[in-house]
Amino acid sequence: MRDLDELEDRLSAPRPELVADLRRLDGDLVVLGAGGKLGPSLVRLAVRALEAAGTGARVFAVSRYGSPEARAGMAATGAEVVAADVADEDALAVLPDAANVVYLVGAKFGSHGQEAATWATNAYLPGRIAHRYRGSRIVALSTGNVYPLVPVSSGGSTEHSDLGPVGEYAMSCLGRERVLSHVATTTTTPTALIRLNYAVEMRYGVLVDLATQIMNGEVVDVTTGFANVVWQGYANEVTLRSLLHVDVPPFVLNLTGPETISIRSVASRLAHRLGRPVEFTGTEAPTALLSDASRCHGLFGYPDVTLEELIAHTAAWVGGGGPLLGKPTKFQRRDGKF
Repeated sequence: MRDLDELEDRLSAPRPELVADLRRLDGDLVVLGAGGKLGPSLVRLAVRALEAAGTGARVFAVSRYGSPEARAGMAATGAEVVAADVADEDALAVLPDAANVVYLVGAKFGSHGQEAATWATNAYLPGRIAHRYRGSRIVALSTGNVYPLVPVSSGGSTEHSDLGPVGEYAMSCLGRERVLSHVATTTTTPTALIRLNYAVEMRYGVLVDLATQIMNGEVVDVTTGFANVVWQGYANEVTLRSLLHVDVPPFVLNLTGPETISIRSVASRLAHRLGRPVEFTGTEAPTALLSDASRCHGLFGYPDVTLEELIAHTAAWVGGGGPLLGKPTKFQRRDGKF
């Protein structure tokens, strides 16, 4: 992936399995929170997959869009752009109807010190959205942060593991799941909750965080010594294909890669490809935020970009001065304060 155009094309290239699944859907698709980190590539993927499926379904991309450039960029995907603040009741009431909804709205970074606003976005607003689209299929992005830190040797939490969110952000995300589950049950709205961690592509993610530290000559702390990562294109595909798995009560899915990655090992491999030294501090803790995504891989197959490919592409991108989003994941935090 040598430049932004090639990266965007790779992120939005639909695999045959996605096209086949979307061909089975009836009705239009609305993506709420389309202007965030994940939204643009997901919208582009949905547009291309639905065009290939030949259903005639429209994709509505809903976001506040902070600039004319952001709105124009989204329009270039082929989606119908809807500029709206979904937290505004009047705006919510006039959003386009759709049989299929992907809900990406959420607040994480900056949530420490803004706890009330975080809860309003992550727990109150989803209920309003779910009532607005009651009866539609709703796939809502959640997070693996609803799980506690678990022993590294455990292989990660499964969908049936005990929940134990650490910190206000994670607790508000569990609140989102509880509210959506309540609305799904009381209104018979088929829903899916996608517990994602950590999506990566060449402009952001755990691997970019590490590569940037290495390029800047910073010491890499390995106290949080293990993590999960997954190619963003695969995460988008699974999110869209989950529209066919919505249920009452909600279908719950862990979405991440198949490996428990060692931060020390991955940083060393990145440093080798970057031709830079890397220095470590700390000792690996016996626990980490880890998810077992076996159910996801059984339903949708394995990610089509492997960990080694991700490492190679990230090193080439960051080492070559490719554009970054400048949004660190803060995956190292163990206290839940983001």
